[in-house]
Amino acid sequence: MDASTFFILLTLLLCLFFDFTNGFHDGANSIATIVATGTLSPRQAVVFAAFFNFIAFFLFKTSVAHTVATEIVNPLMMDPYFVFSTITAAITWNLITWFFGIPSSSSHALVGGMVGAALVKSGIAAIKIKGLIAVIFVILVSPLLGILVAYGIGHGMKKLSRHLDPLLHPYLFKYLQLCSSATLSLAHGTNDAQKTIGIIMILLFSSSWVETTHVIPLWVSLSCYCVIALGTLTGGWRIVNTMSKKITVLDALRGASAEASAAFVILSATHFGFLASTTYTVTGAVAGVGLHSTEGTRWGLIWKIFLVWLITLPITGLIAGLLMLGQHYK
Repeated sequence: MDASTFFILLTLLLCLFFDFTNGFHDGANSIATIVATGTLSPRQAVVFAAFFNFIAFFLFKTSVAHTVATEIVNPLMMDPYFVFSTITAAITWNLITWFFGIPSSSSHALVGGMVGAALVKSGIAAIKIKGLIAVIFVILVSPLLGILVAYGIGHGMKKLSRHLDPLLHPYLFKYLQLCSSATLSLAHGTNDAQKTIGIIMILLFSSSWVETTHVIPLWVSLSCYCVIALGTLTGGWRIVNTMSKKITVLDALRGASAEASAAFVILSATHFGFLASTTYTVTGAVAGVGLHSTEGTRWGLIWKIFLVWLITLPITGLIAGLLMLGQHYK
């Protein structure tokens, strides 16, 4: 095996490791509410979420993967070291924020890394400005949509609960939460696994291992869905603790409302090929249902999380850019 092939395979493994970190980092968001309400135990929750992460492979198109591969940077101007720099920066940020239990976006980290590496490699001409603006806009708007949709669904659920026998509440809303959690895990699996598929397609195309980024080999899709499910199985408990306990107090009704809202926003984005941040959307949804809670939403913590969101793109861009710059001086 020559050095070039070894480097490509190493970068491919790093892409899959990013997918794994995405599983335990962002997957923690999809199980946080169902753990907080006691509907499932932590171990049951991760198995439940991982299962639905994986079966999303059979249910959805690959429009998000195509967006990552073709609409953010020009794949014709990229090379394997671009992918290496991008993915290393995203992994680094995922691990740092996971260690401190901060809900940050793997999507934002990936996009930041792509932009930073592309700018250093080929300049502004490598960036598809229209596509990048659309991607960042959707990622930033997703928490606001999460808040608004969750507030509306939470209001509707509260009105519904007033017309039901109080004895039925625990059973009904736990059942609804199982359904909403399954849908959210499907949404997370399809949107986030496809981001890794997209960056792998840039790697394979720039290495001349495939002729186009538009035809995705089955092994690429299948491996990405498997790995993100394995990542979800590990739990990401530091972030679960933040999402489930520190933003607001959750019960089964609010938990189901938050999950259903986040799933609706993410699946809508996936349908149109947009990158949606599971983290941002679920955080917004949890904050939205907190508006119906007597304990309220802890906006001070939301503000701190928002500040981390603001620095995600520039920091990952800087890390990837420095790595790319190092290649130029070899």
